[in-house]
Amino acid sequence: MPKPKPPVQPGERITLPITGQSHTGDGVGKYKGFTVFVPLAIAGEQVAARVSRVKKTYAHARLEEVIQVSPHRVDPLCPVFAQCGGCQLQHIAYPAQLESKRRQVVDAFARIGGLEEVTILPVLGMEEPWSYRNKAQVPVGGGKGKVEAGFYAAGSHQIIPFDRCLIQQPKNDRTIQQVKEWIRELDIPPYDEKKHRGCLRHVMVRTGIHTQEVMVVLVTNGPELPHRKQLVAGLRERVPGLTSLIQNIQPHRTNVVLGKESRVLWGEPVIHDRIGHVRFAISPHSFFQVNPVQTEVLYEQVRRMAALTGEETVIDAYCGIGTIGLYLAKEAARVLGVESIPQAVEDARHNAELNGIAHASFEAGPAEEVMPRWAREGIRPDVIIVDPPRKGCAPELLDAAVRMSPDRLVYVSCNPATLARDAAYLKERGYTNRQVQPVDMFPHTSHVECVTVFRREWGENREV
Repeated sequence: MPKPKPPVQPGERITLPITGQSHTGDGVGKYKGFTVFVPLAIAGEQVAARVSRVKKTYAHARLEEVIQVSPHRVDPLCPVFAQCGGCQLQHIAYPAQLESKRRQVVDAFARIGGLEEVTILPVLGMEEPWSYRNKAQVPVGGGKGKVEAGFYAAGSHQIIPFDRCLIQQPKNDRTIQQVKEWIRELDIPPYDEKKHRGCLRHVMVRTGIHTQEVMVVLVTNGPELPHRKQLVAGLRERVPGLTSLIQNIQPHRTNVVLGKESRVLWGEPVIHDRIGHVRFAISPHSFFQVNPVQTEVLYEQVRRMAALTGEETVIDAYCGIGTIGLYLAKEAARVLGVESIPQAVEDARHNAELNGIAHASFEAGPAEEVMPRWAREGIRPDVIIVDPPRKGCAPELLDAAVRMSPDRLVYVSCNPATLARDAAYLKERGYTNRQVQPVDMFPHTSHVECVTVFRREWGENREV
C-alpha cells in the first residue's frame, strides 16, 4: 500500500503549533500530523511559516510570523544572529536554553536508549554565558578589491561578515579585524573557492584565557604569502600578546580547514593555557576545549565520578592532547592514554613532560584497536575514561572495556543520541548508569555535553 503524500508543498504558507526543539535548535511542530522543522521558532509558540523543503516524513519551513509568542523569547544581542550559522539559540532566554538542552538528553535516553529510569540532572550553565570561546576560525573571501571574513551562513558557504562575535573572546575579534585590515592594505588576494584561486583561505586565532598568549594562523592556498615581512611586522605591532604567528598551507579543494604543513612566521610554534592546575601547549592542530571555564566544570564532574584515591590505573580513551588524563593524573597511580592522531599523542607526551607527570604514557592508534589489544595483554584498569567524537564509541572499544572489568567507566559525550545508544549497549553487558550530568559548554548553540559513570551491576542488594 503506497504511503500517503505529504500534506504540504514547497512555497505553501502554513500555521502550526511548536511543541519542541530539535537537536539542532529548530522549532518542531506538526501540521496535519506531519513533522515540520522551523528554525528560530520556540516550543510553546504558534507560528506561520513558509514551507521550503519537503521530504517523505518531514518538511522544513521558514518562520514568517510568531502568532503566539513564548515567554522565553528574547531579542538576540547579535545583529547577524538570524543570518550567521554560529549560534542557534540566542533568541531563547538562557535558563530556557538550559532546560531545552536537558530535554534533549531526556528524549535521547527515552527514545534511543530505552532508559527512562536514568535521571537527567539540570544542566550546569555559565554565570556569564558570553565571550567564552578561546578559538575563532573564519573563512576569507571577496573579490574586486573587497575582502570579507566572517562565519558561514547556516547550511551554506556564504560568508557573513562581522566586527564582533558575542560568544568569542574580544581579543580574538580584535585580532581578526587587524588581519583583515592588513590584508586589505597589502592587497593580499583572498581565496576564491569556486575558481580555487587566491591566497588567504582562513584565519584562525587562539587565545590563552589564563596566559593571554595569542596565536594567529594564516591558512593559504599554497606556499606563497605575498608581503610576508610587512604582514608579520604589522601584526607584531598591532596585536597585543601575539606569541605565535603561523602559516598553514592547504592546497587542496576541500572543506578541511588546515593542511598538513605549517611554518612558523614569527614567535613560537605553540601557545600555552591551563585547565585547573595543568598547563598545556597548544599547536594549530591541537584539540583543546574552546570554553576553558566550563571545561574545568566538566572535568571536575569527571574527577568526582572517577573517585580516585591515588592507587588506581586509569585509561583515557580518545585522549586528544591528554587533557582529561593529565587533569586526573595527580590522583592516579598510572594513566594510559590512546588517541588515533599521532600529532595529538606527541602533544600529550609533551604536556605530561611540561607538568612533570612521569606516570602517564600515551599510545597512537585507533582506540577501538588499541583497547582490545590492551585487554588481551592483561591490562586491567580500575577506571576507564572515554571522550569519543560525535559518532560515539565503537562496539569493539566498549567490548574491550567490559572485558577489562573496571570498577567505573566515566563517559564524556558531545552527542546525547550516541551516549544513549552506548548506555543501552553497556547495560546489556552488565554496566549501568543512574544519572547523567549535562554541562553547557557552548551557550547560545544547540550543543550539550554530558558526563556519566557506569558501574557493574551486582544485584539488587548491592549499591552500584
